[in-house]
Amino acid sequence: MAAVHGQVHEQRTARAAPPASRWSPALWLPGLLWAGAAAVLALWWTDTGRVVGAAGWLTGAGRIAGLLCGYACAVLVGLMARVPLLEVRIGSDRVARWHAMAGRYTVCLLVAHIVLILAGYAAQDHLSPVRETVTVVLDYPEMLKATAGGVLLCAVGVASARAVRRRTSYEFWYYTHLLTYAAVFLAFSHQLALGDDFAGKPAATAAWYALYPGVAALVMWYRILGPVRLNLRHRLRVESVHREAPGVYSVVVRGRRLDELDVRPGQFFRWRFLGAGLGWTSTPYSLSAPPRGDRLRITVKALGGHSAAVPLLRPGTRVWAEGPYGSLTADRRSAHRTLLIAGGVGITPLRALFETLPGDVTLLYRARTAEDLALGGELEAIARWRGATVRYALNGAAGQRPALTAEALGAAFPGLAGYDVYLCGPQGFAEDVYTQLRAAGVPDRRIHHESFEL
Repeated sequence: MAAVHGQVHEQRTARAAPPASRWSPALWLPGLLWAGAAAVLALWWTDTGRVVGAAGWLTGAGRIAGLLCGYACAVLVGLMARVPLLEVRIGSDRVARWHAMAGRYTVCLLVAHIVLILAGYAAQDHLSPVRETVTVVLDYPEMLKATAGGVLLCAVGVASARAVRRRTSYEFWYYTHLLTYAAVFLAFSHQLALGDDFAGKPAATAAWYALYPGVAALVMWYRILGPVRLNLRHRLRVESVHREAPGVYSVVVRGRRLDELDVRPGQFFRWRFLGAGLGWTSTPYSLSAPPRGDRLRITVKALGGHSAAVPLLRPGTRVWAEGPYGSLTADRRSAHRTLLIAGGVGITPLRALFETLPGDVTLLYRARTAEDLALGGELEAIARWRGATVRYALNGAAGQRPALTAEALGAAFPGLAGYDVYLCGPQGFAEDVYTQLRAAGVPDRRIHHESFEL
């Protein structure tokens, strides 16, 4: 690969047997969630007799949509709870994608429920849809709260749409997203007050009560009490800030008893720096080095308002952290040889893995120029220390980009199909490299990547 430069060391570390693959919730959780949806449909089926006329069909379809929407709301909140079993064993990025997909289903089911139920009621009462809507909202029990909850949930859905998300700040998206909790809370009592499928059915009502408070308990424990305990216990503060490359800074955080965190190289925390106007937002940053004693380190590139303010942090600034999260760890490794491919600031979790992964490890670092190689000196030192390989994919003298095609990667790394590949970088870069790796014969199960796109 002509555009890939760097020193290749012949000395290798001793090979270690790859760990046994671990059982993952990603294999059974989707089936469990769909089974829950089937149970909800069964609840409607067993409670419904003969459906007659257009009004009956519309109302029945509206009831189905409402039941599924209520169930989807619980799933939606559960996926927001940051349960370690999901965040670590499945991966935060995959859980976030599931949450986004569940959000789209939930809003669509909500709209379908509203339209179908009102149309069915209007046909049954021989009223116009507008008059029926006013009657339902003002006269039916718990409907004012349910209406407010529906409006909030639709607003969250609009704010989360990709076209809107691109035009708004992360802070706006983050705080709008939190309205999901209020929306679900407002709509819960409506489900039991007006849900014909729960009337006179204590078992169904008890199951619904168990579902919602159970999900609320997960949120309370993992999003509130767990972080409070972590931060009271470890007392994190900024120790120092260092420039690594143009627009790239490392922040060293000091705390107490950090060995009790059980954090692994490749993982990340969600950070709030209680100074420089950064305390209002929780932002994910990976550790750029393995934990050392009472210190953690992250490396941040100034890409937005939050990250651009990181260089302004002062020693002693209080830090609020949540985690550790992420599954981009050595647990995913299944082969003796490993290739790490980093693009830009995606080097941060891979730098920690480069130091700690056992076996035959090679790092390929893509950047525009040598000046943009953050942590380059550390990478070279690690390579010398452990006898590993570092290669760089830099733009040519005329600015031409290196060709990271399937052919070029296969030629640079013979036997690539037998490697484990860890991939981290900007979304477009990661998608392109993933496509080329698959074309080069690397199985999907051996391409390990985690996205921080929100």
